[in-house]
Amino acid sequence: MISDHRIRFADAKKMTDVASQSVHLVVTSPPYPMIEMWDALFCRQVAIDSALKSQTGKKAFELMHRQLDRVWDDLYRILVPGGIACINIGDATRTIHGDFALYPNHSRILSHMLGLGFCNLPNILWRKQTNAPNKFMGSGMMPPGAYVTLEHEYILIFRKGGKRLFKTPEEKGNRRQSAFFWEERNQWFSDVWMDLKGTRQKTGDKKMRQRSGAYPFELAYRLVSMFSVMGDTVIDPFLGTGTTLFAAAIAGRNSVGYELDKAFQSSIGEGCGQVIEAGRRRIANRFDDHLQFIRDRQAAGKAIKHTNRVYGFPVITRQESELMLPLPTAIKATGQNRFQVTYEVPEASASGEPAVVPVKSRPKKTGQLTLFNQ
Repeated sequence: MISDHRIRFADAKKMTDVASQSVHLVVTSPPYPMIEMWDALFCRQVAIDSALKSQTGKKAFELMHRQLDRVWDDLYRILVPGGIACINIGDATRTIHGDFALYPNHSRILSHMLGLGFCNLPNILWRKQTNAPNKFMGSGMMPPGAYVTLEHEYILIFRKGGKRLFKTPEEKGNRRQSAFFWEERNQWFSDVWMDLKGTRQKTGDKKMRQRSGAYPFELAYRLVSMFSVMGDTVIDPFLGTGTTLFAAAIAGRNSVGYELDKAFQSSIGEGCGQVIEAGRRRIANRFDDHLQFIRDRQAAGKAIKHTNRVYGFPVITRQESELMLPLPTAIKATGQNRFQVTYEVPEASASGEPAVVPVKSRPKKTGQLTLFNQ
């Protein structure tokens, strides 16, 4: 099994090289309108710069979103029928002309996506808490001038049309193999995620950290696992440090990423070099967690009726009986800003022996892979 991945250092508003109805999943987080760290990006548009300088916040907010609207418009074109778009977005608070206000980015995007014809599925809130002593806004302990602190972000989830159809025996079989564990379903498909932490920016470039709002790897990995099957194509029109691309590569999906700022090139390349080790570690942890869940359930005297036919361990439902996790084994550059990942695909032997489960495995360390031709 092989997956292909490519990065385009170009404006996501011009995804003309992506064919219509060719993408199965979008996982992205755009620059947040009215958050000062992204002002310079939005203010390349003269009208936005003028609105901020004249301190007309509502006008600047709307003009910033009109820039994002052009990307959302193209998502509808490139997604297959039944394809899913997941947009991570936070609201903004800002003082303009002496007036403090919330700018509801999530509701503005939601309104536009519904206007395009997308169906909004139940959304997810993930808590991005901060323990900073100055996190509270306003006049401290004096009512009514203090303001609620924003400690969550939204993952807006949209579907293009009705449910995606899997028609052929091959498509149905691949879907069954792409299943997740029952206990993962119970955790992942909650509308509130409390267990994720904001990602610390590892780049040493202070200016680049100020332009990046990377979400945790686990956020992207969950969404890719939840809303796509192996071999699907995942796209991120605001790639940043490459988190979505890495998650897709580890999960056995293909991916395309767009990033306007070439300053992220080295950071993405460094992350690509860690895909094999990180992928094997994440998959080993999934097996470890599942087997511990089974041990706990058996210790509690609860019956387990089904067995996974690939690995030979107990599972809760029949839908998990063909579940398999492709193990990334090698990565190589296949062109400028392109790479390919090869996987070990588990199969039960002819003798009926189950495949080996990489529990607590120690993956081989890989050096940084140079993916980008200068």
